[in-house]
Amino acid sequence: MKNAYVSKEQVEAIAKEYPTPFYLYDEKGIRDTARKLYKAFSWNPGFKEYFAIKATPNTAILRILKEEGCGVDCSSKVELTMAEACGFKGQEIMFSSNDTPEEEYIFARELGGIINLDDFSNIAEVEETLGTLPKTMSLRFNPGGYFKIANTIMDNPEEAKFGMTEAQILEGYKILKEKGVEHFGIHAFLASNTVSNEYYPVLARQLFQLVVRIKKELGISLDFVNLSGGIGIPYRPEQEPNDILLIGQGVKEVFEEILVPNGLGHIRLCTELGRFMLAPYGALITKVIHFKETYRHYAGVDACAANLMRPAIYDAYHHITVLGKEEEKETKTYDVVGSLCENNDKFAKNRELPVLEKGDYLFFHDAGAHGFAMGYNYNGKLWCAELLLKEDGTVKCIRRAQRDTDYFATLDIDEDFQKYLQNRK
Repeated sequence: MKNAYVSKEQVEAIAKEYPTPFYLYDEKGIRDTARKLYKAFSWNPGFKEYFAIKATPNTAILRILKEEGCGVDCSSKVELTMAEACGFKGQEIMFSSNDTPEEEYIFARELGGIINLDDFSNIAEVEETLGTLPKTMSLRFNPGGYFKIANTIMDNPEEAKFGMTEAQILEGYKILKEKGVEHFGIHAFLASNTVSNEYYPVLARQLFQLVVRIKKELGISLDFVNLSGGIGIPYRPEQEPNDILLIGQGVKEVFEEILVPNGLGHIRLCTELGRFMLAPYGALITKVIHFKETYRHYAGVDACAANLMRPAIYDAYHHITVLGKEEEKETKTYDVVGSLCENNDKFAKNRELPVLEKGDYLFFHDAGAHGFAMGYNYNGKLWCAELLLKEDGTVKCIRRAQRDTDYFATLDIDEDFQKYLQNRK
């Protein structure tokens, strides 16, 4: 059973000022999760969470996380700009990108961020672009093959476009040391949205063994290991959530088994969690506006895939709570759909829900990461507002809804169209 963190009455009051659809984030849930993560890794001095901005690129969210001691992981110039604007400085910033324009490396160095290289050839590119390599550098590892937990294949790193082979990693650190780099890190992301307490410990073992090899063969003691993201959430109500405290303990055991005996107990750990930190604490709230009866029962809402595209492109499951009807016994099976001119614009297929009526508010769970961030303007659909449910129960607008004038602002429009827009105001 998944419970919404807002009631029908609260949403009705909010909707008077901010019409649906809108995203609503839960500040208390965000802060509690950040504190629990830091508690899980409190045994490791210097532990740092680098929140993946791409998951939820909103300055209000980033400032909350900064207050909780987090850094940020950036993958573009705009994300670096957002980090700087929110007060993140120096090594509070991790810059992890691929196919990177030169100006982004320059900007990352200006901010003092840690540059995490995706490809072996990036070493020469960064040196040529910056003149000299930064004193701290990180390399991204891809072990290839299948990544497994027990007998279950979780993901296929060999098909991923990210990271370097083990041979490239070893040669890369050798070159970095020769070029005057003094502090080193390693990063790996091998599986996405794992709902398993084993993922981080298994990943840590693989990375820690490589770190020991790097020390023995190259004489380089790494300063940090970035376990990246990959810790998932239970999108379906029957799934058991990860236990971050148990995960932290599992990593500690591997750390003490492998790194400490090899004189590497100084290594600090990093994570760059997006989904785990934010997904459960962001919801898309939309209203039922239409019904259609053909071969299926369709319930049309005022949101669409342009607001939340994960179900359309991944066939991803997002649980739906019908606010005010949580205890209803009578149900009906619906396809919950938006208004785009695409047949994949479906939030749910053959979903059993309480009997719906026009005006019902639907709470789409677990949309706080990779939800609003992946929005788009197809069919001229405008981005909705983002709101924050603060710890004191009040609601703050942290991004206003897009207007048609925003949509037209980047067009090369003629004088007549300018006058038309002005007259419509």
